[in-house]
Amino acid sequence: MTGGTLPTISGVTIPDSKLAREITTFIRDTETPLLFNHSSRVYLFAALAGKRRGLSFDPELLYAGAMFHDIGLMPSHSSAHDRFEVDGANAVREFLRSHELPEQEIDHVWTAIALHTTPGIPQYMHPVVALVTAGVEMDVLGIDYASFADGDRESVVSAFPRTPHFKEDILQAFYDGIHHKPETTFGNVKADVLADKDPNFKRGNFCGVIRNSMWRG
Repeated sequence: MTGGTLPTISGVTIPDSKLAREITTFIRDTETPLLFNHSSRVYLFAALAGKRRGLSFDPELLYAGAMFHDIGLMPSHSSAHDRFEVDGANAVREFLRSHELPEQEIDHVWTAIALHTTPGIPQYMHPVVALVTAGVEMDVLGIDYASFADGDRESVVSAFPRTPHFKEDILQAFYDGIHHKPETTFGNVKADVLADKDPNFKRGNFCGVIRNSMWRG
């Protein structure tokens, strides 16, 4: 896949191919600024992690996975009964099929989004799958925070800012996107979000991990 490049951020370039530009436009037009900036940071942290780990990955596929990973939280892409991760995976599959990408490549991106909240598995899979989860875990949970240089973290956040109260803002975004189908959180970390936000749903360790991460806001 080919295309131009945008300015680098800590040595990482956001793909500037036709496909990548259409992904950017689609996600910016569909998601909230909170989720768009979060997804952009996920790509950058994922790419930085990939470079540090010596993994070979297709930047466009990684970008697609990072940018679409939370689209299932949006009402326009939220199904009645599927997990929001599956809604996002199905959305990216439809989008990439419309651009006639090979099915194997689409499957990697689908799996990356479907598994991005399932710890302990993605790191052993295809680099796109492993790195989307790595980027999400860094930006939301602060996992592997100290492995990123101060300058890299600052550059990423400068390019795509975190809100002053991002921890609570992202938790609210999770809740808003899933509370209408609580049954889909069974057995996954989003059950902890409902437990934290809903007094009738008494659970809550995932939220504690976010609040106690090394991020200040």
